[in-house]
Amino acid sequence: MKLSPGIIALVLVVVVAVAGGAWWLGHRHTARTEITLYGNVDLREVDLPFNDSERVEAVLVSEGDKVVRGQVLARLDTGRLAPQADQSAAQQQVVDKLRSGSRPEEIAEARATVAESQADATDARAKYDRLASLSRSSSGRALSRQDLDDAKSAAEAAQARLAVNQQALRLQVIGPRREDIAQAQAQLDGDRAQLALLRRELADAVLVAPMNAVVRSRLVEPGEIVSPQKPVFSLAIVDPKWVRAYVTEVDLGHVHPGMKASVTADAFAGRKFDGWVGFISPVAEFTPKTVQTPELRTSLVYEVRVFVKDPADDLRLGMPATVHLPLTVAPR
Repeated sequence: MKLSPGIIALVLVVVVAVAGGAWWLGHRHTARTEITLYGNVDLREVDLPFNDSERVEAVLVSEGDKVVRGQVLARLDTGRLAPQADQSAAQQQVVDKLRSGSRPEEIAEARATVAESQADATDARAKYDRLASLSRSSSGRALSRQDLDDAKSAAEAAQARLAVNQQALRLQVIGPRREDIAQAQAQLDGDRAQLALLRRELADAVLVAPMNAVVRSRLVEPGEIVSPQKPVFSLAIVDPKWVRAYVTEVDLGHVHPGMKASVTADAFAGRKFDGWVGFISPVAEFTPKTVQTPELRTSLVYEVRVFVKDPADDLRLGMPATVHLPLTVAPR
């Protein structure tokens, strides 16, 4: 028996209705148990320059090396700084000497010099007196006038030397003037400031890692001249590490800071990384191109940072990742 087109159409409508009803009955009680977000692995990076401009003496690490906080990464040539530091430190000895005054040995030496000068002056004066007496007794015939003048000059010179040495002894006993000590102290203060600067420059000539990280880029080699504007290394800070993802306004009410999460990546099939929600942006934005779910491309979303426990440092910067957040209450 041949069926009419109207009957065939009616049968098809009934079949579609029955299939649709069966699907609805099978899924009407099904509810989401998690929120799935898509994003990329992110981490912080830091560029490390030297504080001074100088020639690089040594570069001790390369790309991919893991470094720990305080580890020496590179050094500058300090051949010109060390002598300047030694020179500044020497001024302290000058001030100490002035403050201490003359040593007993120096005063004793000055006294001995005065005594020697006193003896010379006495001897020269006695010689002149004898010659002068002889000249008077002989009416000038026993010796020439030149010999008498020479003896007189020698006596006067010896007396002058005695006066100079006596003054030197007096200065040794008194010690340095307060003005000299103050001047030396002012010079010392300036040298101490310069020494502190030089020591700081010597410390800055050693570049150390500020935290545990991985060397991402080595940007200079030994022999190059560096400056504070030229980075030597680019470091990737592997802890903390997070996934930058985006949540829709509909699901925003189910996400809160501190919420537990798990992260998966295509590169590690069947493996989950534990994590937690650390940041939720207070400002909405258009879905970035890195979010690859087609239905969200034109929606307003909120940035979420899900921090990840990755002790083995398997997750890499920019790697696509999927965030799974437990959903205990179904959205309305």
